[in-house]
Amino acid sequence: MEDDDRLGQAGTIRSAARKVSGRPSRQAALECVMHETIAQAQRGNRMLMIQGTASSAGKSTIVAGLCRLAKRAGLRVSPFKPQNMSLNSVVATGGGEMSRAQAWQAFAAGVDPHTDMNPILLKPNSSIGSQVIIQGRVACTLDARSYQQYKPIAMRAALDSFRRIRAASDIVFIEGAGSPAEVNLRHADIANMGFAEAVDCPVVLVADIDRGGMFAQVIGTLECLSERERARIAGVLINRFRGDLSLLKPGIDWLEAKTRKPVFGVIPYLHGLWLDQEDDLPAERSTRAAAGKAFMVVVPALPHLSNHTDFEPLRAHPQVDFRYVRAVDPAPAADLIILPGSKNVHADLLWLRQNGWDTYLLRHLRYGGKVIGICGGMQMLGRELRDPHTIESSASIERGLNLLNFITTLQPEKRLANVSGKLLLDQASVCGYEIHMGKTHGPALQRPAIRLEHSSEDDDAMPCYDGAISADNQIFATYLHGLFDAPAACCALLEWAGLKNAQCFDHDHRRQASIDQLADVMAKNINLNALWSAVQR
Repeated sequence: MEDDDRLGQAGTIRSAARKVSGRPSRQAALECVMHETIAQAQRGNRMLMIQGTASSAGKSTIVAGLCRLAKRAGLRVSPFKPQNMSLNSVVATGGGEMSRAQAWQAFAAGVDPHTDMNPILLKPNSSIGSQVIIQGRVACTLDARSYQQYKPIAMRAALDSFRRIRAASDIVFIEGAGSPAEVNLRHADIANMGFAEAVDCPVVLVADIDRGGMFAQVIGTLECLSERERARIAGVLINRFRGDLSLLKPGIDWLEAKTRKPVFGVIPYLHGLWLDQEDDLPAERSTRAAAGKAFMVVVPALPHLSNHTDFEPLRAHPQVDFRYVRAVDPAPAADLIILPGSKNVHADLLWLRQNGWDTYLLRHLRYGGKVIGICGGMQMLGRELRDPHTIESSASIERGLNLLNFITTLQPEKRLANVSGKLLLDQASVCGYEIHMGKTHGPALQRPAIRLEHSSEDDDAMPCYDGAISADNQIFATYLHGLFDAPAACCALLEWAGLKNAQCFDHDHRRQASIDQLADVMAKNINLNALWSAVQR
């Protein structure tokens, strides 16, 4: 994807900012719809944008399903999202940071994740400000009003990345952000209709019927658009339907007559799918009914919690009762407490103290419980967090939880690396990625948690070891995200924490099966002939 050109372009943009594998099930059914037009698609670089009537309408999931369907049909397919706001990110193949959502869409498409798939990533670090990631690298930190002025620069990066993605693909499925009905943000829009118009792309509107008010969602969204923007809407998809479809049919007929837009399909509510959340924490607070009998894992729901997808293998594990604990909830008795990553470690340390977690952790350890700290959670476990460059706070030093003897100093440069190695608990293989802006030093690191292999991103800079294990073997700290993804590592960590006869549970296999299930259901419930015609227009 012309990496040298991309890096040069990203450098120019950052400078300007400173101045301002699926299985073949149902494959035959899809191929009969799509194979006749594959040759045309390969010549025409087709594209379709999926926008929603609201956030969480299902845009990310539908793009993933479409990517898997196109992959099954033999097309070179790529996801793309010009702008994403999320604290769930990964290190892309070849380096650079991108949204987790586009990474698992790439997984559905059968291609490696690349930062060009998500050229603009906003990572909120306060109620009004975000770190701005341009084509995989930190460009600046801006408040919401300043970012509006910055958008022309961001659009330049988005179009630059899209040019490369489109050239390398037979078809591109583009995901919008939030809703195109946000009229206050229409000026210089780069996430929805502004981008669709810039690349002359047809749009399908997704509405979530499970929330209620679906007809008003669609009508209201169309009314908020200009006449030219409404003309760009090729049709509607209704998502998360429960019940008897025949009872919905009169409403669909009314909606099509009222809007003069076809409804391409009604996707039923799918239970039991395990697909990575783009940003919001899962709604449920406990994943097991027999809470008192299962192995209890607790994670504080920090205000700036990042990369909560680290815990999806635990949420899905059949032997684990996993809970996020909000500020209003009392912390339950737990077998394992995990301090997660954070986009603002200073603020989240204060939140922990304000909500009594410092006392709770000491009591938990006194009675033999285990603690894991990941990335920002690891930094919190030390004696001090130093911020001489005021990256997160005006306070240059913040007192840590003082459970491990080390000090972390925040640095302007972010470390981004895909890594692998062995747990020093039992030599189980582990793989993941590092995304952090701190350097940690101190005696506790003489008892490391993981032995790392060199990564392709920075062989010379990669340390041989990561993290720390406390002398009493009760605390495990690491910078590694994706700690539980490898089945053997997850099993080893649960057994270390006290779960006897832990099952090795393959979460990646379940994720793959979920994407296939999603694609199967979409193939059955969407008029693919009509949808493909919209792509070709």
